[in-house]
Amino acid sequence: MKLYLVREDERRLWVAALAHEHMYSYVPNTGKFHDNNALRNDYYMERRFSYEPIGPAEARRLIGEDVGLLSPNLRADVLDRWRADPSPLDPADVLSIAAGYTE
Repeated sequence: MKLYLVREDERRLWVAALAHEHMYSYVPNTGKFHDNNALRNDYYMERRFSYEPIGPAEARRLIGEDVGLLSPNLRADVLDRWRADPSPLDPADVLSIAAGYTE
């Protein structure tokens, strides 16, 4: 599992994890990583955002800063889907797996 800080120009958008061609984004509103197909498509095809590789310690720091926090008023529909996600990933598990990853 690889970890990334996803940016749009200088704006930090997401802490993301790539595993088996699935891209997960950490959503502070839920406290979990969720499968994010739009981000996966951007990573593999569109590349509107930049993807900076980071390690587990940096990911933990960024998660603590609430990188990716969504306004409930502006993104209620998206947040509702993520809150109903039957299989979110726990940050501790994601960071633990990433810590053991070597290329």
